[in-house]
Amino acid sequence: MNYHHLDQHGQPIALPPGKVLCIGQNYQDHIAEMNSKTAPEALFFMKASTALCHLQQPLLLPQGQGEVHNETELAVLIQSPLSKASEDETLSAVWGYGLALDLTLRDVQKRLKELGRPWDIAKGFDRACPVSGFVAAAHIADPQQLEFSLQVNGQPRQAGHTGMMIRSVARILAELSQHFTLLPGDLVLTGTPAGVGPLLPGDHLRIELNDFFIVQTSVSA
Repeated sequence: MNYHHLDQHGQPIALPPGKVLCIGQNYQDHIAEMNSKTAPEALFFMKASTALCHLQQPLLLPQGQGEVHNETELAVLIQSPLSKASEDETLSAVWGYGLALDLTLRDVQKRLKELGRPWDIAKGFDRACPVSGFVAAAHIADPQQLEFSLQVNGQPRQAGHTGMMIRSVARILAELSQHFTLLPGDLVLTGTPAGVGPLLPGDHLRIELNDFFIVQTSVSA
């Protein structure tokens, strides 16, 4: 695996690549577009560290497994351990914030859901988590006041505001830490807004986080 965390300027961050912890169903508009059933408990799932790759590189999608959908999300890079933490304790453990694509084999996920089986292989395959560089937390006054967007071939596809999250970043980290110890270098993905859809070979993507950065990439043909 040739991945290491980078800052927004492309400089290495001295943290090892770790596990990727994710939350589903954290934006109401995405829940509606997927006709999903919800529960009071958070929907958490994981991606292996081998899912990590750099967003700036061409995206390599699995072949022959149906549609691969984009899910653009705020990504949180952990710098110090969190275990059984309160919400007030969590944000001090954050190195910074970036963006990630939670690439999803949608047809595979749908089939596994219908069978009542876990859908890890639809979410955690190799290179299923392309990530941007990270903006240091000191430069972000409030992680619940961030806007991000995805364009595909020049057309708007996703636009999110972290203030619309059902669970805030601090709450997500606190709840996750009740089940899993978060370690330096781990990533936490915070959910996607509406606008998911298939990516195709040759597609050009433009991903933006506030005024901090723009990343442009493409899907490998």
